[in-house]
Amino acid sequence: MKLEMICTGEEVLSGQIVDTNAAWFANLMMEHGIEVQRRVTVGDRMEDLVAVFQERSLHADIILVNGGLGPTSDDLSAEAMAQAKGEPLVENQEWRAHLEDWFSRNNRVMSANNLKQAWLPASAVMIDNPVGTACGFRVKLNRAWLFFTPGVPFELKHMVNEQFLPFVQQEFGINANVALHKILTFGHGESLLASKLEPLALPVGMTLGYRSSMPHIEIKLFARGDEAIAQLPQVAEQVKAALGTAVVAENKATLAEEIHHKLYRSGKTLSAAESCTGGLITSQLVAFAGSSSYLQQGLVTYSNESKVKVLGVKPQTLDDFGAVSIQVVEEMARGARSLLDCDYALATSGIAGPDGGTEEKPVGTVAIALATRNAVYSQMVKISGRSRDLVRSLSAAVAYDMLRRELDNEAVVVDYSSIRRYAK
Repeated sequence: MKLEMICTGEEVLSGQIVDTNAAWFANLMMEHGIEVQRRVTVGDRMEDLVAVFQERSLHADIILVNGGLGPTSDDLSAEAMAQAKGEPLVENQEWRAHLEDWFSRNNRVMSANNLKQAWLPASAVMIDNPVGTACGFRVKLNRAWLFFTPGVPFELKHMVNEQFLPFVQQEFGINANVALHKILTFGHGESLLASKLEPLALPVGMTLGYRSSMPHIEIKLFARGDEAIAQLPQVAEQVKAALGTAVVAENKATLAEEIHHKLYRSGKTLSAAESCTGGLITSQLVAFAGSSSYLQQGLVTYSNESKVKVLGVKPQTLDDFGAVSIQVVEEMARGARSLLDCDYALATSGIAGPDGGTEEKPVGTVAIALATRNAVYSQMVKISGRSRDLVRSLSAAVAYDMLRRELDNEAVVVDYSSIRRYAK
């Protein structure tokens, strides 16, 4: 089966919005053992939509079309599909009744524009959308089924999970007997990881893939069939052994997610005192429900004055060593931990750039510390040739990794091949 995706919308094509729908869909399909073989992005122009529907339907077996089902004049997917098939639009009475009922129940006046969402190509099979006003539909053109979905992410995800996947499995007999194991790595480049894994002999029915999503690289092990699935745990252990300290989590998308789950289960508490990361450590954890059970506070102590008055950093320490130093970041971590008597505290202070660096401490120099009830661990790293955002993101990841290692009773500070570490 050849699966493709067509994404519509001027705002997507021009880069005004990031197409998170496409990334989510491709990743979900991969987890089901189905690879998206081509993705096309097209603007809100009738002739371009008609042309891409006709052209790709000659090559694909099934195409997910995302967007263009709304009530406005630039929502052209249904009309373009009708033109591509050479058939008229026909009002779907079932969806019109649904719209009228929805607006009535919500005490809202339905404009004439909303009725546009009930007009589908004559040969279309309507697809229910219980969480929105735009129904989906599917149409057969040439060799392909085109499956039309709304652009609203919540509506798309609901329709793909509830309608699209069952249709694909039924229509194409896709064997759902697949398994996926994800191994998250940090601090090492893809080429180095690949060189460590190349000697491994994978069983029949198992494949290995890489996904770079800075600051992480994810290793994906796909197993298809009972034999390969049975060997997946053993192969995963072999991969982890080959990668060593590069491995930071399994079946988690980020180090922040790994830290969240560990702290949530442990009953331990955490504070953060951030300078160059500017609240990034805290905000990534707050994204997870339940973080209030362990996250006590997040302090953005950006100025030297705030480091002194809020965290108790000694002015003399700042004068002697500067804000970006092991000595200062250790005092920041101790101060943050003691404020609410937390079990752990993370602290960062660095030069994210693009300006502010010196010969002694160039842009990308970051000091990071972890304070526990019994000790303080710290390191100074140099993150070279990276953007301001990536320096901050990598610094937060190093801090998370220090805490993860402490929670796992491992050495807190380790070497990363892609991040230089200064001696104290």
